[in-house]
Amino acid sequence: MKTLLSSLSLNPKNDILSGLTVALALVPEAVAFAFIAGIDPLVGLYGAFMMGLVTAVFGGRLGMISGATGAMAVVMVYMIKQGNMFGDNLAAPIENLGLYWLFITLLIVGIIQIAAGVFKLGKFVRLIPHPVMMGFVNGLAIVIFLSQLGLFKQTVDGTTSWLSGQALYIMLALVALTMAIMYFLPKLTTKIPAALAAIIIVACITVFGEIEVSTVGSFIRDGGGEGLQGGLPQFQTEIFSLINTLNGHWDLILSTAFLLAAVGLIESLMTLNLIDEITETRGSGNRECLAQGTANILNGLFGGMGGCAMIGQSIINVNSGGRGRLSGIVAAVALLCFVLFGSTVIEQIPIAALVGVMFMVVIGTFAWSSFRIINKIPRKDAFILITVSAVTVVEDLAIAVLVGVIIAALVFAWENATMIRARKSFKKDGTKVYEIWGPLFFGSIQNFNAKFDVNNDPENIEIDFIESRVSDHSGIEALESLIEKYLKKKKNIRLTHLSPECKTLLLKANPKLEKVIEASIDDPRYYVVTDLVDREV
Repeated sequence: MKTLLSSLSLNPKNDILSGLTVALALVPEAVAFAFIAGIDPLVGLYGAFMMGLVTAVFGGRLGMISGATGAMAVVMVYMIKQGNMFGDNLAAPIENLGLYWLFITLLIVGIIQIAAGVFKLGKFVRLIPHPVMMGFVNGLAIVIFLSQLGLFKQTVDGTTSWLSGQALYIMLALVALTMAIMYFLPKLTTKIPAALAAIIIVACITVFGEIEVSTVGSFIRDGGGEGLQGGLPQFQTEIFSLINTLNGHWDLILSTAFLLAAVGLIESLMTLNLIDEITETRGSGNRECLAQGTANILNGLFGGMGGCAMIGQSIINVNSGGRGRLSGIVAAVALLCFVLFGSTVIEQIPIAALVGVMFMVVIGTFAWSSFRIINKIPRKDAFILITVSAVTVVEDLAIAVLVGVIIAALVFAWENATMIRARKSFKKDGTKVYEIWGPLFFGSIQNFNAKFDVNNDPENIEIDFIESRVSDHSGIEALESLIEKYLKKKKNIRLTHLSPECKTLLLKANPKLEKVIEASIDDPRYYVVTDLVDREV
C-alpha cells in the first residue's frame, strides 16, 4: 500500500487533505454549472467525478483538477434546449432528449480532443504570449469573483433577491472568518490545508450554533434540484437508439462538439501552463489532450455533463499542498462518496465558507503586479493584457485567449513587416547591390517591392540576403515577380547569400530560379551562419 501511495504522490498526507478540500469546493461548482446547462445536478456531479478521476490518473499535469465547468456549460445550453424542444414535439415525445444529445456530442468531443493529443497540438500552448497569460488570469479572477456574488442572493416563495439585514451580516461575517482562517493558519502551521480547516470550522459554528444560513443543500433545492443523494453513474444505452433523432440536426451537434472541444482544450492547456508557472515544473499538453478526450467519452457513455480543467480548484489544490496524482484521485473519489453516502453531511456546509475559499483564490489568482508594470511594458502588451481581461469577463475564457493570441500575432506581423530594409551600394564594375535586412513574408512584401527601382537600375543587379530570410509563399511570389520584372527589362539579376533553407524553398516553388541564385560564394560569414543554422536544427 505504501509503495502504491508513493508512486502516486511524494507527500500522500498533503495530497489526501488537499483532495478533500477540493472535493468540498467542487460540489456547489458542479451543481451551479449543471443549472446553467439546464440539466439535473447529479449529471454535473457525475461529470466532475469522471473528469477528475480520469485526468488525475492519466493527465499530463500533476495537481491539476478537472471537472464540470461554466465555460463548457454555456456552450451546451442552446443544443440541450433545441433537443428538448424537438423531443417534446415528436409524435411519441421523448423526455430530456437534449440531455441524450449532449451525451452523444461528448463522444465526438472526446474523439476530437484525443486526435489533438495524437497529432501533438498541445505544444501550441507554449506560443501564448505572457501578456495574454496575465490578462487571462486577471480576467479569470474577476469572473470567479463575480460568480460568487450570485451566492449572496436568496430565494423566497419563488422570488430571488439580494440578502439584506441580519442574513447579509451573518453571511459577510462567515466569509470574513473563512478568509481570516485561510490567511493566518499557514503562519501557525502548514500540516493541514488552511481551506479545509476553514470550511470545517465555519461549518461547525453554523451547525452547533444553530445559525440559519444558506447551505449546499438549500442551494441545490433553490435551484430546483432534489438533493445531493444519488447512485453510481449508469451506462447510457439509450444514446445508441436515439442517434436516429439527430437526422437533420447533425450540423448543430457537430458545431457544438467542435466548440466544446476547443473551449475545453484551451481552458485545460491554459490551466496547465498556469500550474506549470506556479509549481516551476512542466506538464505534458499532448498527454492532457488525450486524458481530457478519454474523460469526455466516458462522460458521454455514463451520463456526465463533461468538462475540462478547473482553474480555481486547481489553484486551491496546489496551494493546499496537492502536487501529485493522488490529490486529484482523492478529490474525485470523495466527490462520488459525497453523492453515495455523505449527502446529509455535505448539504450542511454553509455556502459562506465556500465563498470565502473562492475569494482567497481570487486574491491569489489575480496578477497584482500588472498594476505595477502596466506603465513600464510596451503599449501593445498593455493593450493585449487589458483586452484579454475584458473579453474574459464579457465573453469567455477561450474566446479571450484566441483574441489575445490573434492580436499579438497581428502586432508581431506588423512590426516585422516594417523592419525590412535595403542598403544600396555599387560595385566597381557598376553592379548595383541591394543588401536586404529583415524577414521577407506576407506582411513585408509591399515594403520590399518599394525598395527597388526596376526602370532606372543598371544592367547588373545583385540582391544580397545575408541578413534576410524568405519565410513563406508570399515572399517567394514577391521575389519571383521582382525577378521577372528585371528580366523583362533585359537586366541581369543574381540572388546571393541565400541560406540552404531559403534555396530549398525557392527551388521547390520554381526550379527555374536556379539560374539566378548564386551557389558558390567565398564568404566566411555565409558559411558560419549556415553551420550555426544546421547545428540548431
